[in-house]
Amino acid sequence: MDAGFTAEQDEIRRTLRELLDRRCGPERLRAALDTPAGHDPALWAALADRLGLPGLALPEAYGGVGCSVTELALAAEETGRALAPSPFLATAALAAPLIRALGTAAQRAELLPRLASGTLTAALAVPGTALATALALTGDNGGEWAGGGRAGGVQARRAGQGWRLYGQAEQVLDGHSAGLLLVAAHTGGFARSRTLLFLVPGDAAALVRTRQTALDATRSQGRLQLRDTEAELLGEDGADVLGALARAGDTAAAVLACEAVGAADRALQRTVEYVRQREQFGRPIGSFQAVKHRLADVYVQAQAARSAAYYAAWATARGERVGGLALAQALEALRTAAAEGIQLHGGIGFTWEHEAHLYFKRAAGDDLLFGPVHRLRAHAADTARLFAGREVAV
Repeated sequence: MDAGFTAEQDEIRRTLRELLDRRCGPERLRAALDTPAGHDPALWAALADRLGLPGLALPEAYGGVGCSVTELALAAEETGRALAPSPFLATAALAAPLIRALGTAAQRAELLPRLASGTLTAALAVPGTALATALALTGDNGGEWAGGGRAGGVQARRAGQGWRLYGQAEQVLDGHSAGLLLVAAHTGGFARSRTLLFLVPGDAAALVRTRQTALDATRSQGRLQLRDTEAELLGEDGADVLGALARAGDTAAAVLACEAVGAADRALQRTVEYVRQREQFGRPIGSFQAVKHRLADVYVQAQAARSAAYYAAWATARGERVGGLALAQALEALRTAAAEGIQLHGGIGFTWEHEAHLYFKRAAGDDLLFGPVHRLRAHAADTARLFAGREVAV
């Protein structure tokens, strides 16, 4: 692995940071959160037009930039710094890889160019709270999470030449605003039980979408109710859907790890700036040894998480699955940085008007959606057979 960045990668980071500094400051961020979509469409259009952000990791044949997961992850680090609310994660890191991996030639030709241009956004809908399981981040994604029999979830049945979906998905990232939904559904009953992915337009009949109140307002979520909704099967019936979800999950974990590292770095930076200004007993509190030690610990943890996240982004493109472990380290670093930021900001750190709580909620929200951290690590250990055949002292 080459630890240095290319000139192109540095340019992506610099341009994206400049754009987000101008277009996603604290006031604009809060204004975007209050819109029905939960993000600023003008900012999303700028990210798509100027940087080609949605198609960064898509092939040029489909209108993408043709970069690797590494560039996608570096871009996510910058969006994480700004806590930029956008369809970037749901569209570019979750939906697009699945369409590329499973879609028919016609589906790829129709959908991927629109996703790459940013004119179409997409979301992955998984029943219940099973997103991390479906992506094989916290356990084996054997398919039971999709529901079946009396287990609820989303059921799929054939209707002539097409399919019909019935059920509900409660925590769908950008599900209330996405133009296209990739819905994971169970079909086949007990005899031929399997999980498939279906394409559902956002304006489909018999589809009810509601924006949910989420812990992390910068990560919009929607509830989908499918009431015998017409759907199109993604790819072929015999495709390896669970394998594709696991591969997409590892890619998404590497991207999320870099995003969390960016947020942790920004939270730490703001805290350092504050302790240099706030005075107590006639001197800045940042000059106190105890404060220095606490911030030094946060810095070391954030840098270790950055190294793991960069390696995961590099290794994912080469078939090595380490995204979940890097994500665990990054989420822990973000939670620590955000918590210390609130503590060292004192009284103002607890106020609604200050930004500190937004970083803490991002850490807690991602831990609920994609973790928790201890399960990410436990699954990584099980996958590596770290404790297989060994006695562990209790």
